[in-house]
Amino acid sequence: MQTLLFLSNMGGYEILLILLVILIFFGAKKIPELARGLGRGIREFKDATNEIKDELENGIKDNPKISR
Repeated sequence: MQTLLFLSNMGGYEILLILLVILIFFGAKKIPELARGLGRGIREFKDATNEIKDELENGIKDNPKISR
């Protein structure tokens, strides 16, 4: 939810203008490719974050001297 807060001050015209500039700059054929790359990057970041979180939680469970 917080990632979309910057859109709250933008109207429909501004968003349409940004989308039009992206379409002109990259072209219609490149946009799906860019979206796939962005999706893969976000997924890899989430997976890495979850891995680190799991390792930390397992480390806490293995060492009873450390408490939350």
